[in-house]
Amino acid sequence: MSSFVVQRDGRVAEAEDLAPLAFAGYAHFTAMQVRGGRIRGLDLHLERLRGASLTLFGRAMPDDRVRDLLRAAIQAGPADLSLTATVYTPAGEFTPADAEPEVLVRTGPPASGPEGPLALAVVEHERVLAAVKHVGEVAKTYYLRQAVADGFDDAAFIDRQGRLSEASIWNLAFWDGSAVVWPQAEMLTGTTMGIVRRQLGRLGVPQRVQPIRPADLPGLAGAAVMNSWTPAVPVRRIGSVPLPEAPAFEATLRQAFQAEPLTAP
Repeated sequence: MSSFVVQRDGRVAEAEDLAPLAFAGYAHFTAMQVRGGRIRGLDLHLERLRGASLTLFGRAMPDDRVRDLLRAAIQAGPADLSLTATVYTPAGEFTPADAEPEVLVRTGPPASGPEGPLALAVVEHERVLAAVKHVGEVAKTYYLRQAVADGFDDAAFIDRQGRLSEASIWNLAFWDGSAVVWPQAEMLTGTTMGIVRRQLGRLGVPQRVQPIRPADLPGLAGAAVMNSWTPAVPVRRIGSVPLPEAPAFEATLRQAFQAEPLTAP
């Protein structure tokens, strides 16, 4: 019988397997949508896990082993699902750094994200180890909830130089009317962002990276956010600055995402 699972090392996780994560915050993860038992951007997810493991633990589980664990969880569930792979050390975070990392895989119902358009509050915040998708990030949840309390849908972050970087659980993308513009700042490069960027290149769609500050927003022709749920949720306002509807921009982002082949782990 197919069902959603939580697995450690390819087997059903028990309470003692989950305790190190329940009481610790030193771990990293990647999240993905599985469709028909396959994944878009599998190479990017493996690269993310490998790089983050080297940063946090000084060693990484071989890609083939990670693929085995992903496959086991996917095969235990329905064809379409959400999957999160978390890398941690069961010895705990305040132990010698030579502990071997392990992978906990969790599956759940498939997700597609909100339809939007979203209004984003502007918050000055720089994530620690911004390039790592790590756990225990109380700040992004706090700022998201503060934004909602203030009448927004979510929060977008600016760094100490005043540059927009990312949103709470999203990457930002902008449109100037003919090219996709990616913000230049320290951020987590999402797997969906990586997929869209390489497929835009293959489709011949112009794109560039540049600093974007709130004062630059009136000169842009549209904005969207993306994450593992979806490649394009329209943004209607950032701070006090309204942004125009850009259906062609959103369609371009979706086209690029759909051009990425699905791969079995």
